[in-house]
Amino acid sequence: MAQFQNDKEAADSLTRAYQQLRQEIGKVIVGQEEVVRLVLTAVFAQGHCLLVGVPGLAKTLLIQTIADSLDLSFNRIQFTPDLMPSDIVGSETMTQQRDFQFVKGPIFSNIILADEINRTPPKTQAALLESMQEYAVTVAGQRYPLARPFFVLATQNPIEQEGTYPLPEAQLDRFMFNIELGYPSYQEELNIVKNTTSDRKSTVNKVLHSDDIQAYQALVRRVPVADNVVEYAVGLVHKTRPQGERAAPRAKQLLEWGAGPRASQYLIVAAKCNALLTGKYSPDIEDVRAVALPILRHRLVRNFKAEAEGISLEQIIKELL
Repeated sequence: MAQFQNDKEAADSLTRAYQQLRQEIGKVIVGQEEVVRLVLTAVFAQGHCLLVGVPGLAKTLLIQTIADSLDLSFNRIQFTPDLMPSDIVGSETMTQQRDFQFVKGPIFSNIILADEINRTPPKTQAALLESMQEYAVTVAGQRYPLARPFFVLATQNPIEQEGTYPLPEAQLDRFMFNIELGYPSYQEELNIVKNTTSDRKSTVNKVLHSDDIQAYQALVRRVPVADNVVEYAVGLVHKTRPQGERAAPRAKQLLEWGAGPRASQYLIVAAKCNALLTGKYSPDIEDVRAVALPILRHRLVRNFKAEAEGISLEQIIKELL
């Protein structure tokens, strides 16, 4: 980040850029401040997001607006039962010269909107796995690197489960956040209806470019963390493992499986980013708590007792916190 003399200046610049981004996104998206905060945290922390909410909550519009505010290439993939892996990563086609040429699929973009990701079979869902972890795809034995920065922002409808394929645990674990969207408040919905039923068009300005985002991602990694904060994050994850020696009593009672090491890593990286976005230079335990729910939500599996008693994962995580 050549234009800044030191990391402190760069951190202040990131805080300002974050406020600008929220302003631009707010021109189109009414409310959903927490969701916007988490998605932008994932962007700067090099994570992927799964957005879960009923139809009509502007999940797709939110991702499109964030892509508009960042000067990045954007592709939307509509996941359907007949979608094939080659429809995502691309395929080899024969040219007139009788040799094979690789035609890139929509995955070769900075921001990928995987719309209704659970509507497609596991074979096609798995086409995203390598790209999310390795930032590359392999076709016919040839490895093709993806553009950086690269984010997968997937949406899922929690209601209509007929004809859907639940995401495998290995794929869920690759998402940094599982963000649940709720209904807007009465006042927010009034504003949404007024904004969307008139002829007023909002223009979203570009705030950051590809190089800026990569520089900020590197800055997040350099943020120092106190040992007690790392110990708190790792201790929290160990509390969720019912078979472990550090398991919390409630985890032993209510959980079948706990979170893996990736949860500990994401807690620290997301806490670093959360600290920078709120104007701090190093995360504390409150920053870990601020990102714990969306990080742990999709990594814990309730047992029969918890399901029978109607105890939600949110309640269990809040008790562990």
